[in-house]
Amino acid sequence: MRTFDVAPLYRSTIGYDRLFDMLDHSTRPDWPPYNIVKKGDNEYCISMAVAGFSPSDISLTQTGTQLLVEGTKRKQPEAYEVLHQGIASRDFKQTFNLADHVKVVSADIENGLLMIDFVREVPEALKPRKIEISQTRMEGGAEPKQLKQSDEPVAKAA
Repeated sequence: MRTFDVAPLYRSTIGYDRLFDMLDHSTRPDWPPYNIVKKGDNEYCISMAVAGFSPSDISLTQTGTQLLVEGTKRKQPEAYEVLHQGIASRDFKQTFNLADHVKVVSADIENGLLMIDFVREVPEALKPRKIEISQTRMEGGAEPKQLKQSDEPVAKAA
């Protein structure tokens, strides 16, 4: 149930469309239901309930750091009358924001669940690296040299 309506705010503001879309999306229930699971340090999985959808009814599209999951149920001519429909078969569109360097590794449907596996692959150049500290400048018994003081007076800048 929506507790507030942001539609009047669209008329009096400019450039806040994304903010209002996020507020509007936060008041709607997520459909279809899903779980996000962390399987390891850099491995994740989304399992989404898609009962009645076949792999050809679902499309996954990753654009940059966004993953769009769309399900479109094809209308089939029914040879029978449905007396009660408890399994929802409505179309859906779900967007997930992914962190940098996260990519989809695989996706499959098993027992009515769409399983999407992710992995985060940070490039070597961006990973933290340990820098070794050495003492080569002081090794060899060399003592720090003291600079000689010149007998000539230093000219002052005017």
